[in-house]
Amino acid sequence: MGFDVRRFDIYRKVPKDLTQPTLTGALISVVCCLAILVLIVSEFSRYLAVDLVSTVYVDNPGVESRIPVMVTVELPKLKCDYVGLDIQDDMGRHEVGFIDNTEKTPIENGAGCLFHASFQINKVPGNFHISTHSAKHQLDDVPDFAHRIIEVRMGDNILTQNVPGSFNPLQNVQKSAEFGIESHDYFMKIVPTVYETRNGKSHISYQYTYAYRSFVGRGTPALWFRYDLSPLTVKYHERGEPFLSFLTAICAVVGGIFTVAGIIDGLVFSGQEIFKKLEIGKLS
Repeated sequence: MGFDVRRFDIYRKVPKDLTQPTLTGALISVVCCLAILVLIVSEFSRYLAVDLVSTVYVDNPGVESRIPVMVTVELPKLKCDYVGLDIQDDMGRHEVGFIDNTEKTPIENGAGCLFHASFQINKVPGNFHISTHSAKHQLDDVPDFAHRIIEVRMGDNILTQNVPGSFNPLQNVQKSAEFGIESHDYFMKIVPTVYETRNGKSHISYQYTYAYRSFVGRGTPALWFRYDLSPLTVKYHERGEPFLSFLTAICAVVGGIFTVAGIIDGLVFSGQEIFKKLEIGKLS
């Protein structure tokens, strides 16, 4: 007689005509299946969920030596003809009347200007300011730099809503000149921020805090943004449950519920049999 591999079967089958279906067993089976379905959906939702983990370390993220900056400011009391952008930093950069990637849109029936600029700054302390220095013709009166800031953003635009931080804290900040001749000064402390998605893709952005002052100086008023960079980098990375952990949890749910349901069904069936024997007086 040849070797029968079926000897290794630990899941021996019971002939169907030797089993006995019961109403209680059917109810327990239905409840068992519903519980398995609910828990599997719950585990799958947990598997899809993403936790955001943050770390802080000393680093200079990215290989680029410059930071992209986007600025949009509304100047309701200054015509577009007089508005310009100047950029300076500690590496010796000094650009007056920067015009690349700038847009000027008249507002307030031409009396004001919506100014937008996209440019890059070096990773050293410096400033960029909106002024009338580059205008071909200067105003007869002192320019009024009353303003509303729509955007001052640096680096990649992180679209997800889950990331905490101050990526555009100057949004909707509005200042008016008390005497009409003040300069407005914003001091920004920039913190590099890295956002790494679950699939390993990285986005480099920059958070910042700011302080404000207005002053009357000897020169022509302007709207200043002075910045300095922090040596610390904040990193946010998405972390999800590994697939093997999800698979283990599913197996635990299915196996655990079937086991517990089998125990409950066995106890209920045994109790019913004992009760029947008591009724007919055959319990010995």
